[in-house]
Amino acid sequence: MHTGPEGAGESPGPTRKRSSREDLEARAQQTREELEARAQHAREEFEAQVKHARDQFDATQEKIKQRTGRNLLAAIGIGVGLGAVLLVSLLFYTWLFIPFAGFLVGFTVWELATALRGAGRDVPRVATVAVAVAVVPIAFFFHVPGLWLGVIGAIVVVSLWRLVELIRPSQHVPARAVLGDLGAGMFVQLYVTFLAGFYVVLAGEDGGQWWVLAALITVVVADIGAYAAGLSFGRHKLAPKISPGKTWEGFAGSALAAMIAGTLLAWLMLGQPWWEGTIMGLGLMLVGTMGDLIESLIKRELGIKDISRWLPGHGGFLDRLDSILVSAAVAYAFYLIFH
Repeated sequence: MHTGPEGAGESPGPTRKRSSREDLEARAQQTREELEARAQHAREEFEAQVKHARDQFDATQEKIKQRTGRNLLAAIGIGVGLGAVLLVSLLFYTWLFIPFAGFLVGFTVWELATALRGAGRDVPRVATVAVAVAVVPIAFFFHVPGLWLGVIGAIVVVSLWRLVELIRPSQHVPARAVLGDLGAGMFVQLYVTFLAGFYVVLAGEDGGQWWVLAALITVVVADIGAYAAGLSFGRHKLAPKISPGKTWEGFAGSALAAMIAGTLLAWLMLGQPWWEGTIMGLGLMLVGTMGDLIESLIKRELGIKDISRWLPGHGGFLDRLDSILVSAAVAYAFYLIFH
């Protein structure tokens, strides 16, 4: 039976399948494009939020830096790193305090000698650093007599080194300038090596590592208290001609923080009566503030803002150790009196 032209009765199934497949692929493509658009939008929004947060953080950092003159984040990072090494050297392997202290003394001596050379005083840096580092183990093992003899020997070596340099025919230095150079070399050893040596001596005493740690924590807490109180409430200048950034409000915050820290450390760490810690905290704060002002006066005389740029956010080693140096002898005195 004839039903029509040839092929008129073929099924439209393949055509419908192709149409359905193309429609499905079109929808899938549209879905992918929508997902990619949403992902792109989410990524751009996230990047915008991160940029906004970073800008706010940078603006806050800049305000703090303008107010305090330091990069707070870098200062905290370096402080935490040095503190971790200090804890390991004092609490687990006391002998490690010798290279740790030698490292700090060596770099600090180098900084100060370099600053003095920039001011016209010819201090032989290599000899100055070598003898200063050599004093550290002598002070640790032979205590106060070793510290005295070591520093005296260091002064003699540095002085002779400078005098030997004058033997060269090209050297024609007035006697007054030579005396100034010798005095500068002596000052470096007394100000850095001798004062820092008391912490080395204390670390070598029976149980002295705990007193070193307590004293250093107290001085650091006093510095933080001064920083926070001065930044928040500072209005009245403490010594504007020497250190314009210091205020009486910061001084009060430093005293309060140091006494609290000293009290808690004496009770919880040193096993001493709480009132001894209060006295120790106040004493360390006072001499620490004096050391900070002395270092500011030295920099003012040398006409520089920072001793060096070794430590981002801090300046130089001496800029961070100024209050610690002069507190060393006081910490040792408290150990002798109370312990």
